[in-house]
Amino acid sequence: MADTGKAPRWGVLLVNLGTPEAPSAAAVRRYLREFLWDPRVVELPRPLWWIILNGLILWVRPSKSARAYRSIWTDKGSPLLALSMALSRAVGAEISARSGGEIVVELAMRYGKPGIPQSLEKLRSVGIEGLLVLPLYPQYSSPSTGSVFDQVASVLKTWRYIPEIRFISDYHVYPAYIRAVARRIRDFWKEKGKAGFLLFSFHGLPERSRSLGDPYYQQCHASAKRIADELALSENDWQLVFQSRFGRGRWLQPYCVEILRTLPQRGVKDVDVVCPGFAVDCLETLEEIGIANEAVFRKAGGERYRLIPSLNDSPEHADVLAGLIKEYLQ
Repeated sequence: MADTGKAPRWGVLLVNLGTPEAPSAAAVRRYLREFLWDPRVVELPRPLWWIILNGLILWVRPSKSARAYRSIWTDKGSPLLALSMALSRAVGAEISARSGGEIVVELAMRYGKPGIPQSLEKLRSVGIEGLLVLPLYPQYSSPSTGSVFDQVASVLKTWRYIPEIRFISDYHVYPAYIRAVARRIRDFWKEKGKAGFLLFSFHGLPERSRSLGDPYYQQCHASAKRIADELALSENDWQLVFQSRFGRGRWLQPYCVEILRTLPQRGVKDVDVVCPGFAVDCLETLEEIGIANEAVFRKAGGERYRLIPSLNDSPEHADVLAGLIKEYLQ
């Protein structure tokens, strides 16, 4: 923040999902306990879910997830946290330069550290008069964006003075975001060559989310279509899929792994995958899409498979978010 000698007018809270503090079963267990107990994430009756969560899942899943985390852990720790922090610093520098120090940026994780209560307290301590909350999820879903709203509201209801509040529910067709993702894909192809087929893979949700009024499915399709149009792709050049199905219920389709198994049978043996719903790369992109799903594709007869990186902490991404913030505060 620029040193202007006065308190910032606005505070911006960037929020991402969160991550375990270490790639260990114990750390993953603590993280999953908080994450999976959120009623926005798992919409089952609490007594029933408490038994399933504490009697089965938290005993079985942490060790498996810890192995996955170890495969992508870096010297800086969790990729999601390290990249989110770098992105937050970049956005803060960009927005400070544009606002003359009237806007200050803090990062929070919905689950884990730094938590939303602690980051909001930092903003309150510098005397902000208004608060803009920007969940780092381009497409709205109840388990992600909705949960951020719940936690922010839970904290603010304990404050004596409530600042002016603005909340960005989604930016799934924000033109600068669409152009930035398209440019990331185009630059990747320029450097490494263009694959014969492009998959847009988004995090999955239970199918019933659509009938309950969640706009996520439609927003994912709108984002993918606009990015494909920006790249001048024909409808035969790309497809949208959903990843990370959990449990036996019906989830949003088509499933990423099933499409990867069938692509070689359709003559597609060279595929690139991009995940436009993720602001920064994380376990789900790097391990599930980048490692596990590549094995699925190659086992089915695929020959070349590449994960296109997320926007991460690139200058283009910082510029997109800074522009979005300025528009919402005008």
